[in-house]
Amino acid sequence: MSAFEFFFSFYGLLLGLSVGVLATGAARAFKHRKTQPVGWLTPLLAIFVALDVATFWDSAWVNYRALPFSYGLLIGGMVVAVVYFIAAALVFPDDSDPKAPLDEHFWANKRAILGLLILANVLGAFGQLAVNLTRENGMALALNYAFNLGLYIVMVGGAAITKRRWLFGLLLGLHTALYLVIAVLSVTQPPHPDSPLAKAQAEAAQ
Repeated sequence: MSAFEFFFSFYGLLLGLSVGVLATGAARAFKHRKTQPVGWLTPLLAIFVALDVATFWDSAWVNYRALPFSYGLLIGGMVVAVVYFIAAALVFPDDSDPKAPLDEHFWANKRAILGLLILANVLGAFGQLAVNLTRENGMALALNYAFNLGLYIVMVGGAAITKRRWLFGLLLGLHTALYLVIAVLSVTQPPHPDSPLAKAQAEAAQ
């Protein structure tokens, strides 16, 4: 097992727990759907959180697999993964919570959940910038990551603070659609070999 595989097994386990707690909450909500109305706000939030975790997981593989293992890398990965887990755990109510429509739980926790996602992405962006600035085309990659982070903060931050259902649905729905489009394109149209991202991936794989 390589040093990165050792790190990623730990990191992946923690991020996988976030997906697991989302799946458990979704199953619980579906089970109690007749007595506890689900609505569409919580499912959209859960889908977005799951896609965000997957996107961050993919980003960690691309950016960190060439790094030597260190205790600091392990702690940094743990902090980000724990932030994601807390956000995921807040999406659905527990069995011990009072039975009520999921929309009530959503409005009570939506801002905290999306705020935690923003925190995780900001922490991750600092790590990505530190890694990629030393690589070929590092500045282009840094600008790309900075632009993506800015767009993320505007859309997710707007969804976090708004009290309008339609605006939340629009902002998070657009970002969810963006994630899905990127997922499809990553399969059907891999990065061009001369693109900064492809060069960074090739360098990390060496």
